[in-house]
Amino acid sequence: MIPTRLLLLFLIASLFCVVVSELAQVDDMQNQERYFLRSLGLSGRPRPPGGLQDRRHVPSALWRMLRRSENVQNQESDPCTVSEYGVKGNIIRYVQDQGRLVSGWSSICQVCVEKQLFFNMSVLQPVELLSLAQLEVKFHWKPFRPAELLQGPRALSMSLYKVLRATLKGADPRANRRLLMSQSVQLQPEPTSVTIDLTSLAENWRKPGRNYGLVLELLPVNDEPEDLLPFHPGNSLPVEAAFPLPLIQASLVAVSLNPHQCRSRQRRSAVHLPVTPSNVCKARRLYIDFKDVGWQDWIIAPQGYMANYCHGECPFPLSESLNGTNHAILQTLVHSLDPHSTPQPCCVPIRLSPISMLYYDNNDNVVLRHYQDMVVDECGCR
Repeated sequence: MIPTRLLLLFLIASLFCVVVSELAQVDDMQNQERYFLRSLGLSGRPRPPGGLQDRRHVPSALWRMLRRSENVQNQESDPCTVSEYGVKGNIIRYVQDQGRLVSGWSSICQVCVEKQLFFNMSVLQPVELLSLAQLEVKFHWKPFRPAELLQGPRALSMSLYKVLRATLKGADPRANRRLLMSQSVQLQPEPTSVTIDLTSLAENWRKPGRNYGLVLELLPVNDEPEDLLPFHPGNSLPVEAAFPLPLIQASLVAVSLNPHQCRSRQRRSAVHLPVTPSNVCKARRLYIDFKDVGWQDWIIAPQGYMANYCHGECPFPLSESLNGTNHAILQTLVHSLDPHSTPQPCCVPIRLSPISMLYYDNNDNVVLRHYQDMVVDECGCR
């Protein structure tokens, strides 16, 4: 009989080998995940802050662009151009504002309200070429009393300033600002939007120490100063007010191009893979569900996609349906004469098509990205 002590040592050694093997498999899977994410242009797996309920709302424009890219009839379009904006690019980000609303009731501006705007442009990778940076400011004005709707639209004077440098304590902040634009905004019960092209400015923000943000200044037009609803951070708003302030939402639409992930593509047609089993080289069905790989917490859409794969033999003689090259045809001939010294040609993808992915990045920005060569449409012998 085996002594109890030796048996215990044997069990411990066996358990240790199992644990080491499992850790090696986990490490190997993590390495594969990192490699695949790098191929998608991501330095690592995005981990958006907060829970799913706290995530930022996906702009309707991104949903429209995603559905358009999924339309088979639109697969002939240039993959390196965002037709909605007419610029080069394969990455569209809605960079959210990280600024804050500040009180304008000061000695500098008694009747205006200011909002700081700040957009983190470090979310763009150095390899990306910025094609467009468009600021979109939305005003949501909800009158407190129905009688205010009868008075017609209310007007605000909107001024946008670039902050040139940080302001020292006690100094006049206006000395470090430069006016970019000024216009009047008509407030309606429906949301009102203003868009401004800030491409050159946003490109400069990508340089370290150059981004001090913007200041949005609002002033009522044709109203008495006391009609503007006072705002003090942290205080509740009064119930009665002659002119309630609109809710201000700002975002920066950044379109960029990753040249390493952009090539001309062939037209994608509808692919109906056969379901009958065969040992001949052809495309086989493979559906990838992002939930199975644990990516459902950052990928918004699609929930998965039909990736497919190539499998099968390339027998002699190669038929036309196997899409063999002249080299593959000769290789199958040599293999038939001497199968031990020359292998058969490999069954590989010869036509692939793209997919588009909508996801959250580490800063909770919503990103729409187009990826090429993600779906196997056709296989051949090579």
